[in-house]
Amino acid sequence: MQDSHARVYAAIAAIPPGRVASYGAIAARAGLPGRARLVGRLLGEVPDGMELPWFRVLRASGEIALPRGSRDFREQVRRLRAEGVEVKNGRVALSAFGLDANLDRALWGM
Repeated sequence: MQDSHARVYAAIAAIPPGRVASYGAIAARAGLPGRARLVGRLLGEVPDGMELPWFRVLRASGEIALPRGSRDFREQVRRLRAEGVEVKNGRVALSAFGLDANLDRALWGM
């Protein structure tokens, strides 16, 4: 496994329960700014036996990237809600549930 791929997987694994991150935020945290598509591709190629909280990764808009109504879409919504993440119309408010939500709130009163 390439070092860059390992960093992406480590960044995904580090998303705590009840929080979400965008593909771009994961790329940036892995030292690969601008490589959101790579994050998406790697999520589709997770090595056998590696457990990742894939469901905590969303589009930059907070939208679930999977096709609406699909089995995987419903599973992602179910898992997020089980962790207390509010999902409305297939979208999560990153200002409330994103990795940096507490920092934003502390700095800007959001």
